[in-house]
Amino acid sequence: MTKKHPNKNKPRLFKKWTGKLHLWLGLSVGLIIFIVSITGTLFVFKDEVENFTRKEVIYHKEVNIAQKQVLPIRSLEKMVDEQVKEKYKIHWVNIPIDKKMTYQFYWYEHNTNAWNYFEEFPIYKSAYVNPYTGKVLKVFDEKNGFFQIVKCIHWSFLLKQDWGKYVVGIPVIIFVIMLISGIILWWPKNKAAAKQRFSFKWKNIKSWKRKNYDLHNILGFYVSIFALIFSITGLFYAFFVVQTMMYFIFSGGKTEYPDFSNIKNKAPIEARTETTLDRVISTVHTKYPSSYGFSIDLGHPHMDDHEHPNFSVFVKHLSYSYHKNSSLIFDENSGELLHTYNHEDKNFGEKTVAANYDIHVGSILGLPTKIIAFIVSLICASLPLTGFLIWWGRRKKRKNNMTS
Repeated sequence: MTKKHPNKNKPRLFKKWTGKLHLWLGLSVGLIIFIVSITGTLFVFKDEVENFTRKEVIYHKEVNIAQKQVLPIRSLEKMVDEQVKEKYKIHWVNIPIDKKMTYQFYWYEHNTNAWNYFEEFPIYKSAYVNPYTGKVLKVFDEKNGFFQIVKCIHWSFLLKQDWGKYVVGIPVIIFVIMLISGIILWWPKNKAAAKQRFSFKWKNIKSWKRKNYDLHNILGFYVSIFALIFSITGLFYAFFVVQTMMYFIFSGGKTEYPDFSNIKNKAPIEARTETTLDRVISTVHTKYPSSYGFSIDLGHPHMDDHEHPNFSVFVKHLSYSYHKNSSLIFDENSGELLHTYNHEDKNFGEKTVAANYDIHVGSILGLPTKIIAFIVSLICASLPLTGFLIWWGRRKKRKNNMTS
């Protein structure tokens, strides 16, 4: 009679409890992960859909623009105010480098005392404007738009962002644990078992339970690495510690982010005129003629108004991604350029932090990575469903065995 080596049972026991952990965690957060994943899937092609549905107003179709001048920004602001008649002040304007494109004026207010999304943002609206005539081509209610609602369900379940992000973030941490435990459960014990784990062998399989099991395991394995990346880049927005860890790791151990708060206005406030912002705009156009666009804060007080250490301008270099950008600091009174911080000047940690959003939504390399993000998010949404069906099938089988 041969004795069983006690160490041989350890892997089995480990996998057994890993399986139980995977099951319990899945049953506890499965519905939340499904909602987060499916909203992520829907959001991936936001830019492409909006560029198509708004194509009539993205370009102003003004003729002979080489012989025309763009109106001063303060004049445009007044003309937009008169046409839209909104009680709130315009917050900022997006200015494209391409002179064929319209300017986008934004109203945006944040009520920090609210408890849900709809009260937290009293207004989030945009107007597409012909910069040569000041004519408002169309106004969009971004707050109640499809993609904004989808984004805020994904971000905070339409709860106040300060704490709603934890309602999503904590289940995502659990999902990360599930992904790791899923890989452990998937891992084959030998080469013969490995042949069954990488592809579907459905030629002679008629059982839907077997097919569902394979869908959960095989698809789950193939998307696991991408799902971990999307999960961690999502946790970046929920937990500050993730941001600091990411910067620390990719910057080579740096603990402090570059600080430019010491760069302040030199000119007295009396130097500020109606054309100060036009000088700022002209400087950006001159420095980055091949970039995509930039944003200008119009400087009005708002509901959550806070101190700005200086007047900075964010320049977006690519149409499809935010990760390649530059920051310019201007004298708010004179319009003089005080400091330039280009993408090339940043350490790898800064570049990684800047790329986090683009990695998360799949836009980092344009359409190819968006397709990957769409497929991965869709499969992630399916995992709680296929996992539940596996558990339900086994549960029914156990009940039938007990009654027979």
